[in-house]
Amino acid sequence: MDLLRDWLTRFVHRTESAEFQVSGKWFLLSILLGISAGLAAIIFDHLTTLIGSVCLRMAAGFYPGSAIGEFNPFESWIPELIAFNPWILLLVITVGASLSGLIVQYFAPDAAGPGTGAAITAFHHQRGYIRSNIIWVKTVATAITLGTGSSGGREGPIAQIGAAIGVWLGQRLHLTKRDRRILLAAGMGAGVGAIFRAPLAGALFAAEILYRDAEFEAEVIVPAAMSSIISYGIYSMLLPPEIRYTPMFGEQLRFQFFTPLELVPYTIMAVALILAGITFITSFHGLRTFFDSLKIPFWTRVACGAFLSGVAALILYYSFDQQGTVLGVVGTGYGTLQYVLTGEQPVAIPILLVVVFGKILTTSLTVGSGGSGGLFGPSMVIGGCTGVAVAQFLQPLFPDGLIHQTQAYGIVGMAGFFAGCANAPISTIIMVSELTGEYKLLIPTMWVSTLCFLLMRRHNLYRQQVPTRLESPAHRGDFIIDVLEGIPVEDVYRKGTLRMIARSTPLEKIVHIVADTQQHSYPVVDDNGRLVGIFSSDDVRAYLYNETIWRLANAEDVMTLNPITITPDDNLNTALRHFTSNNLDELPVVSSTDKGRILGMLGRKETISCYNRRVVDLKKTYDEEDSVILPPGRGPSARA
Repeated sequence: MDLLRDWLTRFVHRTESAEFQVSGKWFLLSILLGISAGLAAIIFDHLTTLIGSVCLRMAAGFYPGSAIGEFNPFESWIPELIAFNPWILLLVITVGASLSGLIVQYFAPDAAGPGTGAAITAFHHQRGYIRSNIIWVKTVATAITLGTGSSGGREGPIAQIGAAIGVWLGQRLHLTKRDRRILLAAGMGAGVGAIFRAPLAGALFAAEILYRDAEFEAEVIVPAAMSSIISYGIYSMLLPPEIRYTPMFGEQLRFQFFTPLELVPYTIMAVALILAGITFITSFHGLRTFFDSLKIPFWTRVACGAFLSGVAALILYYSFDQQGTVLGVVGTGYGTLQYVLTGEQPVAIPILLVVVFGKILTTSLTVGSGGSGGLFGPSMVIGGCTGVAVAQFLQPLFPDGLIHQTQAYGIVGMAGFFAGCANAPISTIIMVSELTGEYKLLIPTMWVSTLCFLLMRRHNLYRQQVPTRLESPAHRGDFIIDVLEGIPVEDVYRKGTLRMIARSTPLEKIVHIVADTQQHSYPVVDDNGRLVGIFSSDDVRAYLYNETIWRLANAEDVMTLNPITITPDDNLNTALRHFTSNNLDELPVVSSTDKGRILGMLGRKETISCYNRRVVDLKKTYDEEDSVILPPGRGPSARA
């Protein structure tokens, strides 16, 4: 019995700790977010496939192809041998873009464009706020855009949809701005992890895509990982068993890296990827600026962009290749990419280059005009085709056997291209590996992705990224932590007379106590003087004009049970985390050995004032030593 009692005591103490509460909170939030994002990914994918089956295959007779791991639940609906009609295809692309533009214009203008950039902006500059109607507007608008053949991808839209779901959960549960931002980023990862069936890459993508430099949002990784795994599981449950665990581009991609000498042609390929990436970024932002300058309704310019992209695709189709490979410049292009990577016959270099530059043009016209589509999918097509084209060109120029698998350069090119364009090398390496099921090319993939990332720093596809956490408005004030870590609560908290309230004190008496004192927070104690709760003057203010319940209620009715506490041995950094994460103004200070014995109160204002004094003291010290003081946390001497 004593053993059981001791175990229960330890368990209760554990569940009352702040660490357990935080862990449990994020575990539950990640489950909710993962389930929601997984269901949203299913709806988004099925709606896109349904519209594509009806508008492209049944109306225009156009089959854009697909990756091996993609699933069309509406395949049985589609009659066979429908003749391809290019003019119907052009009409479908234009009408679809017009309808999508109208939906975005009248219901949620924030849903225009790729989506990833808007989510990054919300994280850094909008206190983690995204309008909830983005969820359905982005879903429907993107499904129409991609389903009717416009050039774009699914990564950006599903990232914004997942982010909006995370923000919606945060608002419904009345979470703080910090928690809402974490849910926003975790939602991005959950959406990407589900629809690409790449949960690890989704989690890393959410933490990495927010910044231009090689930096991660560390707080996001664990919630994003949990929610991404759950969303991946939800999404995969609806797939047929034969492809449920199949990578997006199949399991037949089996390549090898034999010798470090292969890094020479891979380096040359990296240069080509950089040039293609700069071309893509310049084209996308240039056309985006041009369309933004047009004084026409939004839906009209989206329709113009889609129409021009359709015209460009048909010109390329009739000029270079009527077998259908070039038509990968419309839609996601995954069918063309799959053929380039696994086709029995190699695709000629001129056709590969037509796909590369055609995809750059059609994507820039579609998404740059405001069309709702992502940039990751087109980047995979551009990078993959560039890599294979470079490998085929270099193969006869190098010794026999050095370039033995040209398709391997397509895999590496996919990763390197997007890593350079999006400043996200780590998540892109993992994502491409998960999409292709190929991990034996990690060495050249890491090499090429790092080169592209380092040499394309001046060119950025997502201009909403900030360089580092220090420059992010979302983390303004985080550098305070380093100064506060060395200051114990003992030096700051108020040890003077503190008015305690017995738990049985009637509300009528409490109202008068609050009116007669300047105290803001009032600890509630039991008959033995031990802390059982706390309330603030704001909690009582709601009852000031409701005298009928003054005699009916007491302190237990207005107090918060099991308040968050702090001890004199804790540092002010710990206190600041409690203040910010729980939106508190004061914390009860309790004994380190007896958590029920209250010693005083620590206020947020006193904590900030202490920080300001410490910074001034540090500055005086450095001035006297003729030194230049560094911002806290930016140098070894800056820690207090």
